[in-house]
Amino acid sequence: MDIFSIGNNEIQAPSFRHGVNPKSKIQNRMTEDNYNRAIVVFDIDGVIRDVGNSYRRAIADTVEHFTSGAYRPTSVDIDNLKSEGIWNNDWEASQELIYRHWETQGQSRQQVQLNYNAIVDFFQRRYRGTDPNNWTGYICHELLLLQPDYLEQLTLAGIAWGFFSGAPRADANYVLENRLGLHSPVLVAMEDAPGKPDPTGLFATIRLLSNELDNIPLVVYVGDTVADMYTVEKARNIHQNLNWVGVGVLPPHVQETATRRDAYAEKLRQAGATIVLNNVQELTPAQIQQLQGSEFPCN
Repeated sequence: MDIFSIGNNEIQAPSFRHGVNPKSKIQNRMTEDNYNRAIVVFDIDGVIRDVGNSYRRAIADTVEHFTSGAYRPTSVDIDNLKSEGIWNNDWEASQELIYRHWETQGQSRQQVQLNYNAIVDFFQRRYRGTDPNNWTGYICHELLLLQPDYLEQLTLAGIAWGFFSGAPRADANYVLENRLGLHSPVLVAMEDAPGKPDPTGLFATIRLLSNELDNIPLVVYVGDTVADMYTVEKARNIHQNLNWVGVGVLPPHVQETATRRDAYAEKLRQAGATIVLNNVQELTPAQIQQLQGSEFPCN
């Protein structure tokens, strides 16, 4: 196993450079023969799974609890906060909404004195459930937005793929391994890298998929938030020799009305998205090939 280090964290990379265990039917090969193919890295929440009634519901529950029932943020409230591009971590987003509520009541943050660990604990009890060994929370009811055969299509087209998510590793693996049936997928999670829009985790994911960074013709990052698109922009500024493409995906909760859908799509484009899709599976191998054949600015 190769080791890629980020700060004090170490990420183990399969020496065979697959996106999954070689015993799996879905194998994401990045061999010496095709290492110069395109790479697609996926965010998970809002892209692979619908978190409208899980993570976002847990945010609303947490804010309501720590404001003594005075304020329960709407889905639009949460979207507006996320659109600022720096609240990718849902625990921190919950804390920020709590602080902002109390500020509207004339209390300063110093007066409120929130306990961050208590916020995290309450949130996780809603999201995972109260038994750490037997999850029964909101995570158990998330709808999948992607099917395993889609990843198989990418593999057959010679496209390497992996995952970079701000979710805790256990939460991410719950959907990737338990729900999608992937075995040891390439994943950089919350514990492995700084939060988005810092691109360190994106670089780490790419290095787990390819030894030849300079020979990759296209890197696509697929996400559903402004922070995801900002991550691509920051990556482009650091590694200007690569073609970076940010692909925005509209999470299900914003597609309920055309007005909200269009407004959300425009925010993603303004943040740097090259294209915006209704579902991740619209990013077909043919679409990726088309993106690879186009010219994109390197600065």
